[in-house]
Amino acid sequence: MTSANNSIPALRPRGKGHQFLLYGDSCSGVPGGLHEKTFASVNAVVQRLRPQPEFVLFPGDEIIGLTPDPDALRAQWRYWLDTEMAWLDRAAIPMWHTTGNHTTYDLMSEAVFRAVLALPKNGPPGQVGLSYFVRRGDLLMVFVNTLWSGLGGEGHVELGWLETTLREHGDARHKLVLGHHPVFPINGYTGTYQREIGHEYARPFWDILVNENVLAYLCSHILAFDVQAHRGVLQICTAGAGTAHRMPEGVEYLHCIQAALDEEGLRYQVLDTDGVVRERMEWPLRDPDPAKWRELRPGDVEAPFSGRVESGRRIELRLVGQSAATDVAAVQTIFTAFAPGSIAPFWLGLRGPRQTLTAIVAREPGRSPTYWFGPDLPAGEGFDIHVAIYPDMGPGGLLYRRHDSTRWSSFTSATARGLDQLAWPQQWAIGHGQGGSEDRAFRGAALSLLIA
Repeated sequence: MTSANNSIPALRPRGKGHQFLLYGDSCSGVPGGLHEKTFASVNAVVQRLRPQPEFVLFPGDEIIGLTPDPDALRAQWRYWLDTEMAWLDRAAIPMWHTTGNHTTYDLMSEAVFRAVLALPKNGPPGQVGLSYFVRRGDLLMVFVNTLWSGLGGEGHVELGWLETTLREHGDARHKLVLGHHPVFPINGYTGTYQREIGHEYARPFWDILVNENVLAYLCSHILAFDVQAHRGVLQICTAGAGTAHRMPEGVEYLHCIQAALDEEGLRYQVLDTDGVVRERMEWPLRDPDPAKWRELRPGDVEAPFSGRVESGRRIELRLVGQSAATDVAAVQTIFTAFAPGSIAPFWLGLRGPRQTLTAIVAREPGRSPTYWFGPDLPAGEGFDIHVAIYPDMGPGGLLYRRHDSTRWSSFTSATARGLDQLAWPQQWAIGHGQGGSEDRAFRGAALSLLIA
């Protein structure tokens, strides 16, 4: 039993709602195997949660699998369920799974998955027990199979049933979709069919989620914790339940996610194997207090803020202006934060012939900066874009939206680190770089910058 003074307070719904656990990728199931001890260290933290979750979501790769022997595969499942997960009363706290590349890699393993887990049989033709949905009051959860052998194997996903199911449950207040493979790359790890779903599926898959007002897509596979937004829908990746590798090492960590859903939205906390909250977030983002907005003008050098942006807080910018005419490909500064004698740690502006909104972040002297890419701005047209700096979202925490839209999207980057450790200097420039008025100057017109 967990003593009261060793317990971890779980986030609870603010009124009516749901509180649950999300973790994935333990790759265990073998007594004395490489991942058994690491999986146990995560489960020890889960058992300290008070209250315990109402249900558990596990988006794949419970066992190491990948064996041609069905008896060996069944033995792994039995050990995982009956020994490693024996502490969980699955009658009181249901656990739902997705398929994974370690567990459903051929016809034999699909059959074992169906038989062992006995998941709801309401999926599409040919995928009964592999794809399915669960409805709990005002919450709909749809579990998709991102590697069905009948469609082509790993990275392939069926879309028609997903769209139909979401539409048939249009009255659900909360909609979650779960699958093993991410849709968008994580930490720079990318590869169609292997690290994400097939790239030809990505746009139509996400269109369905956006059009059907899905809150989040929950996945694993990439051995990291990551959250990013695309057109207002979150992608949350959790693959730290025990697999003793990281993507990359030294940055990612073993973890589980405890979350709460209510009428105000989603809150979660990411716990490491010491029970320490390493990351947390609330979604959707609330608009800043209108009284907090302040306008900055080209030529201003007084810093609107300095130091680090603390957890739980964010900075929001509103960029208004007219982009340069055609044939301007040079680097153009919208604003930058810098200290004399060093390269600016933060730069935001336009780059290339498509005038792509780009952020450049330099954390350490002598190390290459990281690049974050937003939307392209049509030449010679007006723009009105909000940019949010939300360190609690890690690499996905640099976001943008059009002023006439409420749907945020994360800038695209190939970094595993967010903006939480960025030290903001006290000197800023608007409309040009740190070298003066002609340094990477903005070539458009009517530039206006507001900050909250």
